[in-house]
Amino acid sequence: MAASHTEETADVVVVGAGPAGSATAYHLARAGLEVLLLEKAVFPRDKVCGDGLSPRAVKELLTMGVRLQGPGWVRTRGLRVFDGRRRIEMDWPDTAGFPDYGLVRTRQDFDHLLAGRAQAAGARLLEGTKVTGVVTDERTDRVRGVVARRDDARYTYSAPLVVAADGASSRIAVAMGLQQRKDRPLGVGVRRYYTTGREDDGYIEAWLNLWDPARDHRALLPGYGWIFPVGNGVWNVGVGTLTVNRRLDVDHRALLEDWSRGLPAHWQFDEDHATGAVRGHALPCGMNRRPQYTRGVLLTGDATGMINPLSGEGIDYALESGRLSAEVIIQALARSTAAQRERALHTYPHRLQDAFGGYFTVGRLVVRSLGNPHVMRLIATNCLRARIVRKTMFKLWANVTDPHSKDAADRVINAVLKAIPAA
Repeated sequence: MAASHTEETADVVVVGAGPAGSATAYHLARAGLEVLLLEKAVFPRDKVCGDGLSPRAVKELLTMGVRLQGPGWVRTRGLRVFDGRRRIEMDWPDTAGFPDYGLVRTRQDFDHLLAGRAQAAGARLLEGTKVTGVVTDERTDRVRGVVARRDDARYTYSAPLVVAADGASSRIAVAMGLQQRKDRPLGVGVRRYYTTGREDDGYIEAWLNLWDPARDHRALLPGYGWIFPVGNGVWNVGVGTLTVNRRLDVDHRALLEDWSRGLPAHWQFDEDHATGAVRGHALPCGMNRRPQYTRGVLLTGDATGMINPLSGEGIDYALESGRLSAEVIIQALARSTAAQRERALHTYPHRLQDAFGGYFTVGRLVVRSLGNPHVMRLIATNCLRARIVRKTMFKLWANVTDPHSKDAADRVINAVLKAIPAA
C-alpha cells in the first residue's frame, strides 16, 4: 500500500527543534507568525553536550521567559581552572549586559523545555518528522518548503521561508550546496556521566593538562577537560580538542580515559560510578557555512557553525542566532514587495558578522596558534600566573565583556575585537 501524501502550509518552516530552532520558532510565533517546527526525534531525547550554559545563554533564556529555577537547574558562580600545577577560581564577570551566573542542565530535557516555550508562544511542533529534502520553485530556483516523512507518510511543508536549524550535518544546507569550510576550527568532544559522592560547590571546571596518551613524547593538546555538576550527585565529565586546517590524530575516548585516571580517586570518576557509555560529537566552529541566507533559506545554530572557537560552547550562539534570524524574518515578511523582502533577508549574514565575526576571527587565530605545542605549553603553564592575564583570558574565553566598561580586561578585549576585521 502506497504511503499517503499530505501538504501543509505556514509562514515559516523551521527544521530542527534544538536550541537554535526552538529559539527561532519562539520569537517568530511571539510576533504572530504561523510557524511549523519540525523535529526528527521524539522528545525527550538526548544530545551529546557538556550541558554548561554561560551567562550569554542565560541572558537568551531569560528573554524567552524560561523559568530558571527548580529541579533540573544547577546554578554556577564561575569557572575553576587547573593548569597542572595551580588551581584558580574565577567568578562570572559582573557586567551590565549579562547576568553574573551560569547554569547547567542536561540536554535530555533542556531541548524539550525550549520546544515547549516555542509551542506556548504559538508554534506548531511536529516530532518524529524527518526532513528528506527541499522543495524548489523551478522557475525561480527558490526554496518554497521541505518534504518529510512522519508515521510512514510523506508530507510537504510549504512556506515562503525555511530555517535550517538541523545541526552540524544539516541536510538542508547540503541540499543547498552549502558545504563546511575547511579553514574554520573544528572541535571534537566526548563526555560521560558519573554518579558520585562529590559535592557541588558552584564552579564548573576546565583542566588544561590534556596530554596525548598515544605519543611516546607526550604532547600537550589544544583543548581542555571539563567537570560540570548536573545535580543530585551526577557529573558531566569530558574532554574536547580544537584544530584548524588539520585533523588531530587523537583517540578521544582513550584521551578521556587517560585524563580521568589522573583525577583524584575519591572523586569516583571511574568505571564503577559511570552511568552510561562515552559519547562524542563534532564541533563545527566559527561560522563555517556561508552564506547564512540564500534562496529562501536561513541557516542558524550548528548548521552554520555557530560554536565558540575558544570554548566549544554552542548553546548560547544557537539561541542568539535563532533570535537574530527571527528578527530578520519578521522585518522581511512585513515588507510590501518581493524585492524589499529579499533586501531585508540579505541583512542576516551581515548581522551575524557584526555580532560574532570579529570574535570568531580572534578565536580562529588563537586556535591556530595553539596548534603549536610550544605555544600551547606556554599558555597552559603561564596564563594563570598574573591576575590581569587570567581575567582577560577568562572574559575572552566566555565572550562576556562590557563595551562601556573602564575595566582593563574589557578595554583590551574590546580594542582587539575592533582592530581585527571579521572574516
